[in-house]
Amino acid sequence: MNKEIIENIKAFVKERDWEQFHTSENLAKSISIEANELLELFQWSSDAKNVDRIKDELADIFIYSILLANKHGLNIEQIILEKIELNKKRYPKDKAKGNAKKYTEFM
Repeated sequence: MNKEIIENIKAFVKERDWEQFHTSENLAKSISIEANELLELFQWSSDAKNVDRIKDELADIFIYSILLANKHGLNIEQIILEKIELNKKRYPKDKAKGNAKKYTEFM
C-alpha cells in the first residue's frame, strides 16, 4: 500500500483529533455504513449514473478500511495476496469458471 496515502490519512485524522473515535468497532461500523451508501446508489437501478458519487463512497470505504488495517498493524498488500491465494483454493478454475456459486457448493 502506498505509504504516502496512509500517512496522508493519518495526518488528516490526527489534525482533527479523531483517533479517539476510531475504535475497531467504530471503524467496522463505518465501513458497513459507507458500503450501504454505495449500495444505495444502485437501489432502483442496476446502473448507477453518478460516477462521482461512486468514487466518493468507495473512497470512504477504502479510508476506513486502511484505518482499521493500520490500527491492527496489518499489511494491506499481504492480507490481500493471502486472501487471493485462499480463494484460488476455494474457487478452483475448473469448478468456478463462469458461475457464481459459493465455494461451499463445490464440495
